[in-house]
Amino acid sequence: MSGILAGKRILVTGVITESSIAFHAAKLAQEEGAEVILTGFGRVSLVERIAKRLPKPAPVIELDVQNQEHLDGLADKVREHLGEGVDLDGVVHSIAFGPQGAFNFLEGSWEDVGTAVHVSAYSLKALTMACLPVMPRGGSIVGLTFDAQFAWPKYDWMGVAKAALESTSRYLARDLGEKNVRCNLVSAGPIKSMAAKSIPGFEELADVWNHRAPIGWDLTDPEPAGRGVVALLSDWFPRTTGEIVHVDGGVHMMGA
Repeated sequence: MSGILAGKRILVTGVITESSIAFHAAKLAQEEGAEVILTGFGRVSLVERIAKRLPKPAPVIELDVQNQEHLDGLADKVREHLGEGVDLDGVVHSIAFGPQGAFNFLEGSWEDVGTAVHVSAYSLKALTMACLPVMPRGGSIVGLTFDAQFAWPKYDWMGVAKAALESTSRYLARDLGEKNVRCNLVSAGPIKSMAAKSIPGFEELADVWNHRAPIGWDLTDPEPAGRGVVALLSDWFPRTTGEIVHVDGGVHMMGA
């Protein structure tokens, strides 16, 4: 099969529904020739059902990034699906969570903030290190962020967690370059996904894009962000690392 990911093996986290960026990244990756493995947290049977809507069947591995046993066993489970001696070429990190308390900046407890940072930022390092044993030749790590340059309405400690994610990506890029591992992020505009429903005041946050995206932005279309992820997974960015590619309709560069 031809395509910019022809012959590559990609692990995709964060597929919950068809409205997620992760689902579209997985779908596009398959369409571009990749073999895809998914991970699921908690509701693995739900992820397995959603996986059946991809162009080709994709196995699902249970993964809780806060569970060290899951992380320690991830490489072996990936090998079970790839076969011995077959390497992983890329990983999509589409994992974020903040308890409700994390969406109140002045009142948020460390317990809530710590959970948000652990799941949304530290997990990028944890997931990457868990996958290194099946990436001996290197590869591409691509995460998803929400522009952490600004203090967005209602986003609060999740914005801080995304800033930590962006910094984590840069340090991974620095330390893993010698292993031929690239680490980049796609900074996507807001999408009406299941994750968005857990953000209090999401509509107010997303409304910014209705007025300030010079090329326009569709809150119901995750595919542009998925395309950005697939591009960074490909060999078309062989010397790009530590980068943040904005797929947000241009909002990131608009002045006040």
